[in-house]
Amino acid sequence: MAITTLSSRELNQDIGHAKKAARNGPVFITDRGKPAHVLLSFEDYQKLVHQRRNIADALAMPGIADIDFEPPRAEIIIRPAEFE
Repeated sequence: MAITTLSSRELNQDIGHAKKAARNGPVFITDRGKPAHVLLSFEDYQKLVHQRRNIADALAMPGIADIDFEPPRAEIIIRPAEFE
């Protein structure tokens, strides 16, 4: 993923260049040298907006069964309470 940085002036002079660059990654647009906006492809925007928000959704993701994950079993030791 490439990150491109353009000034507002460069953006205004060649919007086509900015749109092409956004296909390969975000385009940071600066005002007076400071980041002010980000141009994304619509696909990248959708990925950002539709991120999984909870553990149930994450566990339901396609391909999750292909991930090897064997957590160790918890060992719970029950001891009588000590009162002094």
